[in-house]
Amino acid sequence: VQDLLTLSRLEGSPPPDQSERAHLAELLEIGVNDARVLTEVLATEKGELPHRIRCEIESGVPEEVFGSVSELQSAIGNLLSNAVRYTPQGSEIIAGLSRTAEGGVQLYVKDHGPGIPAEHLPRITERFYRVDRSRSRETGGTGLGLAITRRLVEMMGGTITLESAPGQGSRFTVRLPLEESAAC
Repeated sequence: VQDLLTLSRLEGSPPPDQSERAHLAELLEIGVNDARVLTEVLATEKGELPHRIRCEIESGVPEEVFGSVSELQSAIGNLLSNAVRYTPQGSEIIAGLSRTAEGGVQLYVKDHGPGIPAEHLPRITERFYRVDRSRSRETGGTGLGLAITRRLVEMMGGTITLESAPGQGSRFTVRLPLEESAAC
């Protein structure tokens, strides 16, 4: 219910106040630490090895972007949580920041999970959409996390893309523009 209320609130909201700044590297590090705790808990429950979660921050990436700290934390947390839940225990997950060719910043989460067949890629950020409905009970979640993440990113003037193929894992990339006055 909370996810549905959040998405409903976001769909009716104006763009965020451009005076609010978020330190993206700090938020990514917090998200990675939270994901490490989640994988430790899940690994203990299953008697398996936790994921190896690595954080890569490219030198010279802008320190700040405009946007809500809590909303960016939510988006980062969702991408990392999905990677932990859908990637086999013990495998590697990489989260990182780099510059875009256009001078913006991109955040990415790459996993070594089962991958997603091409026919599902255009719909993956739709409300309640699931690639494998039989795994819903096993992995939990509402089917709204990626829809919420997409809406948050779009409200900040950004985009979210997905590259994936069966057996190859997935890479979610969030691209955010920078204002000229943002710190670099």
